[in-house]
Amino acid sequence: MSATSRRRRPVTLAAAVATAAALGATALATLGAGTASAAEVPLSGYELTWGIKQSYRTYVTGMAAGSFTAKDGASQATGNGAFTFTDGTGTYDSTAHTVDLAFKGDLRIVSKLHGFDIALSDVRFDSGAAEITADVTKSGTTAQDVPLADVTVTRAMTDMATKLTKEAADVFGSASYEGAAGDPLTVVQKTPPQSPTPTPTPTATATQSPSPTPTPTATATQSPTPTATATGSAAPSTSADPSESAPEAPAQGDMADGTLDWGVKQSFRSYVVGTVAKGEITTSDGASQASGNGAFTFVDATGEYDADAGTLSASFEGAVNFKGHKGEGENGGYGLDLTLNNLRATLDEGTGELTADVTSLGEKTEDVVLAGLKANESDLTAQDDVITVDDVKATLTEAGAKAFGGFYTAGTELDPVDLAVALTADADLPGGDDGSTGDRPAVPRAVRPAAPPARRVRPPAARARRPAV
Repeated sequence: MSATSRRRRPVTLAAAVATAAALGATALATLGAGTASAAEVPLSGYELTWGIKQSYRTYVTGMAAGSFTAKDGASQATGNGAFTFTDGTGTYDSTAHTVDLAFKGDLRIVSKLHGFDIALSDVRFDSGAAEITADVTKSGTTAQDVPLADVTVTRAMTDMATKLTKEAADVFGSASYEGAAGDPLTVVQKTPPQSPTPTPTPTATATQSPSPTPTPTATATQSPTPTATATGSAAPSTSADPSESAPEAPAQGDMADGTLDWGVKQSFRSYVVGTVAKGEITTSDGASQASGNGAFTFVDATGEYDADAGTLSASFEGAVNFKGHKGEGENGGYGLDLTLNNLRATLDEGTGELTADVTSLGEKTEDVVLAGLKANESDLTAQDDVITVDDVKATLTEAGAKAFGGFYTAGTELDPVDLAVALTADADLPGGDDGSTGDRPAVPRAVRPAAPPARRVRPPAARARRPAV
């Protein structure tokens, strides 16, 4: 079935730019090899790994006494793990910057006890539609291209958050799955094609014609458009003069943007949604949480930096709320209701503080110093107009211990903090490797508009949701 005949959803900007960033050099090299005028570039050698939903796998092999059988190119990880589909082929749309890939492998899900027999095949990932589809055979009837999950497409296309669809809820037999978080999705190229490097010219023979003059190829500083016409005359180029480099960001000043990634503490997240507190975690106002009850990302940094002095002060948008220990009855309140927002991070030669406004059981306290910060290095070095400080050690303060109701004592090590600060409006902030910043992909420099450079557009913030069970 052709890609054009399949079901399509509106292409989002986030999916488009993230795909371009993920393909990066491979796609541009292919375009430069003589296919710059073609809209689609063939792709091959990809693998897709997705576990559907961990609790569903547990149900099938546990309560339902069933089994999973992966074959013909598909496999399942040990320990009732995720499924991998191989030999992915498809196309990269160099105009929309999207990929459409189909994978080999069949997955059969059977339970005689609960009376179901489901088969999935022709698994596909479309970054433009931001979805996973598959052909589904159930009760002897096959439906093609059934949308199983919506995907938050990321820069690297690894550990992408997924949300199960109504169709998936119907397929897997649980209405509660509609809109629920699925397992993370990873799509990687396992056998990348050879770069289009020139090969040595064979020794000329009587039957050989002279080798044609090599066609100029696009580079990271050129627009991927042909530079010569069929008659050999040069076409006007919209590329910037290579001698004119973009001005460097000043060593100090106001930051243009930035993100803060922090999980508070993994054991606290597990406690909130676990069997004791039986609660939930929600994010709002631009913040998001990585799939699988992961870390949080706070966005839209404002503040000041001084790279020479090694100082940084940044405030971030977004809020996270923890609720648990609900009382009896419909009107029962929560014993735990904690919100953190207006997060701020400071660093001065590698040490600093993390503060937030804290609302606990309806009482708000501003500017609470939650943790002391200690970076691995004291220097603040910008690369491509971005200062990145990862794995900053966070230690709970006395005020932080009080904010968490004495759940932890002062001096407890919290989850590490990752900071990324853009010094210019068109700088590319990095994506997260855990999916937390997957909705903030960067546009590759080679495919940006020639002028004027615009601040990248973000998709709407991720909706708050209950963590996966």
